[in-house]
Amino acid sequence: MQRLKMSDARGDLLAKIWRWFTVNAAIGPESRRGKKFGKFGTGSIILFPITTIFNENYIHIGKDTMIGEHVALSAGMMPGQKCLTNPVVKIGDRCLIGRGTGIVGHLSIDIGDDVWTGHHVYITDQSHGYLDISIPISHQSQPERAVSIGEGSWLGHGVVVLPGAKIGKHVAVGANSVVTGELPDYCVAVGSPARVIKKYTQNDGWIKLDREI
Repeated sequence: MQRLKMSDARGDLLAKIWRWFTVNAAIGPESRRGKKFGKFGTGSIILFPITTIFNENYIHIGKDTMIGEHVALSAGMMPGQKCLTNPVVKIGDRCLIGRGTGIVGHLSIDIGDDVWTGHHVYITDQSHGYLDISIPISHQSQPERAVSIGEGSWLGHGVVVLPGAKIGKHVAVGANSVVTGELPDYCVAVGSPARVIKKYTQNDGWIKLDREI
């Protein structure tokens, strides 16, 4: 029983220390790390612990946005790389980026205002060439295509957004879906590749679709 009490006390102390780190090691707009970003809006925060962040000068974050724990957020392939566009990654105002998400930009990832994601979402604008079978895929071209996610949209847990994807505004993407193309405004999409299963019209409101569009 005494050992159990000592273990409880150590656990309480460790939890207290972890809470201290969670609060004090977060990145905010006035922190030294926050000031490395191309833009870091007031009221925004990147929670501790962080997985990977580099080339912050090519990353813009709007106001009142929260980026969860264990998020990877990067521009380019390696720290110190000179990118061709600026910003490479743009995240709007009042966004919520779920824990464990990866946002890896090379050309242009534009996330609109009020976009929320579930946990472990992956968004990238670069793919891998594979056509030449005499060369390892990792050594082949890595084509880049801009990605955009419209304002007010929601990406469920585990969604993957691939190069060239264009998600409209007020779009709900179901968990574990893979977005490869264009999703229009005011729709619900699921699957791999994601397809529209509901859409909103002014006359009829939300309607289910019997076929893919």
